[in-house]
Amino acid sequence: MTSQTVTVSNKIGIHARPASLLVNAASKFKSDITFKNGNRTAVAKSIISLLALQAKMNDKITIEANGSDEKDAINVLVGLFNSKFDEE
Repeated sequence: MTSQTVTVSNKIGIHARPASLLVNAASKFKSDITFKNGNRTAVAKSIISLLALQAKMNDKITIEANGSDEKDAINVLVGLFNSKFDEE
């Protein structure tokens, strides 16, 4: 298993558009991927699950991936967070 913690840095947080980008990216990988925000956990391949995280600006999100392509998955997903989902 590989994990990395990122900070939500876009002003609006994880709303429908960023969640959609995350789901589309995560769905390309075979690994099981989850996001954790405090005591909430979301399946990365479910937009409803991601929206239920209620992730806001400056929240710390831990991305965990387990599978044959886990490192690539983490790198791509961290890249989306670092780009602020191209919203700013």
